[in-house]
Amino acid sequence: MTALACVDPAVLPPGYVLAGEPSLPSPDPFPTNPTTTTAVTAALAAAVPMNDAISAHWNPSLSASLYKIDGWGAPYFSVNSSGDISIRPYGTETQPHQEIDLLKVVKKASDPRSEGGLGLQLPLVVRFPDVLKNRLESLQSAFDLAVHSNGYESHYQGVYPVKCNQDRFVVEDIVKFGSGFRFGLEAGSKPELLLAMSCLCKGSPDALLVCNGFKDAEYISLALVARKLALNTVIVLEQEEEVDLVIELSRKLAVRPMIGVRAKLRTRHSGHFGSSSGEKGKFGLTTTQILRVVKKLEHVGMLDCLQLLHFHIGSQIPSTTLLADGVSEAAQIYCELVRLGACMQVIDIGGGLGIDYDGSKSGGSDISVSYSLEEYASAVVQAVKFVCNRKAVKHPVLCSESGRAIVSHHSVLIFEAVSATVAETPAMTSLGLQYFVEGLSEEGRADYRNLSAAAMRGEYETCLIYCDQLKQRCVEQFKEGSLDMEQLASVDGLCELVSKLIGLSDPVRTFHVNLSVFTSIPDFWGIGQLFPILPIHRLDERPGVKGILSDLTCDSDGKIDKFIGGESSLPLHEIGQGGVSGVDGKYYLGMFLGGAYEEALGGIHNLFGGPSVVRVSQSDGPYSFAVTRAVPGPSCGDVLRVMQHEPELMFETLKHRAEEFVLEDGIGSGSGMSLASLATGLASAFNNMPYLVLQSSSCGYYYCGDDNYNLTTDPTAGEDEQWSYICFGFEIGCYMHVLEALKRVNNDILALVWIGYECSIILRDVALLPLFKHPVKSTTFVVPAYEGSEDCRDSRPMLDDEAQCKSYVVGCDDPFIEQI
Repeated sequence: MTALACVDPAVLPPGYVLAGEPSLPSPDPFPTNPTTTTAVTAALAAAVPMNDAISAHWNPSLSASLYKIDGWGAPYFSVNSSGDISIRPYGTETQPHQEIDLLKVVKKASDPRSEGGLGLQLPLVVRFPDVLKNRLESLQSAFDLAVHSNGYESHYQGVYPVKCNQDRFVVEDIVKFGSGFRFGLEAGSKPELLLAMSCLCKGSPDALLVCNGFKDAEYISLALVARKLALNTVIVLEQEEEVDLVIELSRKLAVRPMIGVRAKLRTRHSGHFGSSSGEKGKFGLTTTQILRVVKKLEHVGMLDCLQLLHFHIGSQIPSTTLLADGVSEAAQIYCELVRLGACMQVIDIGGGLGIDYDGSKSGGSDISVSYSLEEYASAVVQAVKFVCNRKAVKHPVLCSESGRAIVSHHSVLIFEAVSATVAETPAMTSLGLQYFVEGLSEEGRADYRNLSAAAMRGEYETCLIYCDQLKQRCVEQFKEGSLDMEQLASVDGLCELVSKLIGLSDPVRTFHVNLSVFTSIPDFWGIGQLFPILPIHRLDERPGVKGILSDLTCDSDGKIDKFIGGESSLPLHEIGQGGVSGVDGKYYLGMFLGGAYEEALGGIHNLFGGPSVVRVSQSDGPYSFAVTRAVPGPSCGDVLRVMQHEPELMFETLKHRAEEFVLEDGIGSGSGMSLASLATGLASAFNNMPYLVLQSSSCGYYYCGDDNYNLTTDPTAGEDEQWSYICFGFEIGCYMHVLEALKRVNNDILALVWIGYECSIILRDVALLPLFKHPVKSTTFVVPAYEGSEDCRDSRPMLDDEAQCKSYVVGCDDPFIEQI
């Protein structure tokens, strides 16, 4: 029998028993003349008994071993005594009282606001900026230690490749956290360059802005403008012809550029991520092309501008042996460029610093690495120092683009398993069995008799042969119309029962998750990248079933059926049995180490948009954390706009259609649905997230009827004056786009509430919503800006004094909220 996922049978956690072990009783023979379902069920129970003693002695440390958390999660993730995943925001320096219970974060984010939550809908990305800061500091410390211990006569200053995660707050955090050690950014496209330029205005003046990727005149002009703005910008030549543009445009703009070249090394690794390296790599110049670039620059008097050498062996470099080989080759090229007269200053070793996704510490895998941060840094420093000393070349500044290693750990994707296939023992009475057998053909009856005889003799392989024959004959009879559906179902149940009794039935269940694999875990579908996935709670309980995960999309590839450790299933718990955990039977799963690439690469297959996002910092409060930012995921209207649809016009079309076909007193006769209710429902559909709503939730644009909204209305108002409420929001940058609409409906504004950089509006009538056209954004949440909030009062525009807005307290103590 196959072992439970993620468990190495050779090193099982103490007390863990796998179904099918020799220590378990052997199955009873299949009965030749079963009289009731009881006999069948008893035989099955005898085959694989539940070990209650093992379940009773299960504990969180066994779950940590089962899911290999100490391997891939250290030092940021662990299991606490409550059986929940715990975040250690400062790594090894985290004190016990500073640990953050991930389940409590999820509850804070997803619970209704009436219960003290933020009302966000799952799936949910939880960001931990403290972890991000620790990763950045750990990388810098590793290189500082290597520089000091090896007597290296220069320093390390890295850059973050923004392609790994372009989220504004991630990039701004990295610039802020890294300013003390001159940490910079790398851009590979024009929009990435623009955001890097903007962010680095608040960073260290010595921080590098490395410009990679294919370039046109506009890209190079932007990079030269950045240099004119006193940003330490380097234009890295990826193609030979780019040097001509740099020479031409730098003269026109009167800017002396800093130029780098990307070299195609002979060194490469053989894994999936090694395809971008070597002589056939997508980017970079051959040695012949580099020599031609040197001659061109020398000819125009710009050889002194050539100051950086860049190379990339490939992501997820598995071992320091391969790393040292590649760095040594690049250092030789660097020294040769110095010999040719270039004023070389920096060697950029690119990406490649890997992380251990499966905790195996293996050097022969695409999802693991066999070294630590310190060993990686030491290998780089030693290789460069050895070559430069031999060539009598001054030690260069060391730079790396270690994006994956910086951001992967700081982000956790949370999603809910909403249902699972039920493992049922087929039930068949003697009467039902007789009815089934009578409907068989003569050949089918013979197969059934042979099956019974083989079971009595204990010839289990022969049983399977007769089962297959019997099933095939029944399928043919069904196609001919001589067998009904109940009889076809009976043969399926009989064959499944036989498989279970002899221990060959597939025990793997399918868990349906409220998620799109294509949107949130695209690398799994695209390149087979594996990530640690496990329950974030109930880890003090023994997982009793094995499962695969099936997403919401109408696509057969929308599933996760491969897991770390080479497993094809995941140990999981029964859904609906976790009430003791305080989550009302909900079952939350987390995908870890997905902070790099997954959000940037995700698409909108089936028009499922991205997840909601919360930003959580460690605090000294009672729960050890504070939510400093919360943003709901894109609404149905948002994802429709991406595909060039216009939700406002769509809503108007449907509303007019309703007015044409729906009577004011109901749809058809006696349905009781009013035109207003129908319009409200349509608006709600456009403005909620595309994912399943498992309970009443306020997310995105949302409609609140009188039953679930406790806002007081005027008791003396007539029926025509009853208010229905629609709440939506927009970012401050969109204000001018909606100002005119605000003026047009100012008598219908119930409240205008500022939270940080965002504004939420509550209108009295959902029908007014179409007046607010794109780019209105569905960010409605009243988020307490606990610690670290920025006061942006000076940049807040105000409504005209004519706006007649009723005051409404939204239940938030945020001092930055202004009510009009």
